[in-house]
Amino acid sequence: MVGFGFVVGWGVAVKVPCLIMAGGKGKRMGLPMEKPLLPVLGKPLLDWVVEAVAEAEHVSEFFVVTSANTPETEKRCNRMGWHVLRTDANGYHEDLKQAVRLAGLQGPVLTIPADLPAVTGKFLDKVVEAFESCGKDFLAVFVPIVVRERLGLSVSSTDEFKGVWHAVSGVNIVDAQRIQEDGKIETDAIITEEVEVLLNINTMKDLEISERIMKQMQKLGE
Repeated sequence: MVGFGFVVGWGVAVKVPCLIMAGGKGKRMGLPMEKPLLPVLGKPLLDWVVEAVAEAEHVSEFFVVTSANTPETEKRCNRMGWHVLRTDANGYHEDLKQAVRLAGLQGPVLTIPADLPAVTGKFLDKVVEAFESCGKDFLAVFVPIVVRERLGLSVSSTDEFKGVWHAVSGVNIVDAQRIQEDGKIETDAIITEEVEVLLNINTMKDLEISERIMKQMQKLGE
């Protein structure tokens, strides 16, 4: 497991492309709108993520990955001038592979879901730096399940790392070529309870809790 720390000799010049995954149906929330467009403190969920990605010094460019499930999201992206990659909605992993091919990406690629409203550019920069130092083809960011449960947040997706199950944040760095190949991928992970990835919205209760915490954070920052 890797921790956060600055990579000696790296500097702010090293950058990676980012894919914002925004093509899922979001059925679990039963929304009258597409999930990426769900208002969080008055701003579409996707916008929070885009702003963080745009602020990250280690991100060179970003693409919003859509599908037939999210046509209104795609329209918003086009209005905002954000690069869009439309995939075939064959599931998260297949859509990720397709997006990498469509964009012609090579080397490390940062991936992030469109449902992390508290994420920041500084946090994403730390993830990129940690990837560079880990020496693996894949770096995942996990959250302890018990921390989400303690706050009343849902645990919708889990994964195992070194014998322990964690909640999946959806923030990863992958090697563009290796994810297209068969076989085992050498993986490392960051386990953190930082709010940037702790607040992952998958239910209306998650939304309520996340907005309350974010309001508290905003008051502290005033």
